[in-house]
Amino acid sequence: MRAPIYQVDAFTAVRFAGNPAAVILLDAFLPDATLQAIAAENNLAETAYLVRSNGDYRLRWFTPGTEVPLCGHATLASAAVILSRLEPARTQVVFHSASGPLTVKKNRAGYIMDFPARPSEPIATPPGLAEALGITPLEVTENDFNYLALLPDEETLRGVAPDMTALIRISKPGVIITAPGSRPDYDFVSRYFAPVKGIPEDPVTGSAHCMLVPFWAKRLGKTDFAAYQASPRGGKLLCRLRGDRTELEGECVFYLEGQVEI
Repeated sequence: MRAPIYQVDAFTAVRFAGNPAAVILLDAFLPDATLQAIAAENNLAETAYLVRSNGDYRLRWFTPGTEVPLCGHATLASAAVILSRLEPARTQVVFHSASGPLTVKKNRAGYIMDFPARPSEPIATPPGLAEALGITPLEVTENDFNYLALLPDEETLRGVAPDMTALIRISKPGVIITAPGSRPDYDFVSRYFAPVKGIPEDPVTGSAHCMLVPFWAKRLGKTDFAAYQASPRGGKLLCRLRGDRTELEGECVFYLEGQVEI
């Protein structure tokens, strides 16, 4: 069988930046082992699979190593495929996912995603985390998904070179590091590491901002933010905390359109 595939750079207005995701449209989800094999073949941080469902779409996300319950950049890329290529007359799409219904709206600049907020609680620095990062955080918080480590400034954050083998031994699937932005156009910056999921460093991570936004809302006393993920590719997001939801806004650039043979 053949299926349409799109590769989209998400959270960027410039090609070869942001976070690349593959988006594949299927008539029905294939066996999990096949979906995982395709994601490994694509070798991108995420491959998103779409299946039409009563005017909406069912959506699943796979890294090269595992299925994940939530992915921001591949959802943004999926919305771009639907609202720019498949159904350009639409201005909104609802994805049904393991994290519930996710609504994405098209605006003049890009796309706005409605995601769950993921608050976190302060904890003592877990054993091995400082050693894995090569720096002792000012503060650490956690939720069911990630550790979040606060660093003193953007320069320090950009200089972190973690030991990925040591990070694999950390008990959470991912580790976020964050710091105040050094420029007036960004409130905060971050990086995200998830080697246990087959992603040593993710270029731009929407789901991480579901944790970052409530974290910074408490510290900065506001609910609207401009954020930058300081990976080598880099990407920018506009973020808003709306009760127990997080709005993430970004742009997309198409890189590849074709077919996969399965």
